[in-house]
Amino acid sequence: MGCCGGNNDLTVKLSDPNVDLSQLEPVLAKYKDVSGSLISILQGAQEIFGYLPLEVLNHIAEKTGIKPAKIHGVATFYTQFRLNPVGKYLIMLCQGTACHVNGSKFIEEAICDELKIKEGETTEDGLFTLNNVACLGCCSLSPVMMINGETYAKLTPESTKKILKDIRKKEQSSKEV
Repeated sequence: MGCCGGNNDLTVKLSDPNVDLSQLEPVLAKYKDVSGSLISILQGAQEIFGYLPLEVLNHIAEKTGIKPAKIHGVATFYTQFRLNPVGKYLIMLCQGTACHVNGSKFIEEAICDELKIKEGETTEDGLFTLNNVACLGCCSLSPVMMINGETYAKLTPESTKKILKDIRKKEQSSKEV
C-alpha cells in the first residue's frame, strides 16, 4: 500500500475492551521529546494493537498535547493506518490497470458474495478483511489478490471463491483439533 492518498474508512470503532493503554507507554516515552514524531507514535501504536482504536488516539492526544483532530486527520490521511481491526486473513485485491482490464471487479464481486462483506469490511467471525489496493506489481498474472503475503494469480470468480472456502475449511478443521 502507498504511504498516503487517503484512508476511505472514516468510521471508527468506538470502544475495544481489549485495549490496554499501558502498552503504549514505552512508545510515548521513546518519542516524548522528539518534535514531529506523531507518525512514528501512530505506527508504534498500530504495531501494538493491530489498528488505532479511538481510545488510543485520544490517549496519544492527552499524553502529547497534540489536538485530537490533528491526530485523527493524520490517521485518516495515510493509508498505512487502520481505524478498525482487520481479520486474520487480509485480502488485498489489486485494482491496477491490468487487473481492472482483466476483471478485478468480478473478483471483488465474488469475494463480497462469498464473504458477505464490502471493500474495507471484516467478516463477522473476524477471519477476513477485504482491501482494494492500487497495484500489487504482478501485472502479467492479473487479476491478482494477495492474502497474508501469498499471491493468487489469474483469478476467476470461481477460483476466488474456492480459495476463500479452502481457507475457511482449514480454519474450521484447526479449531476442531
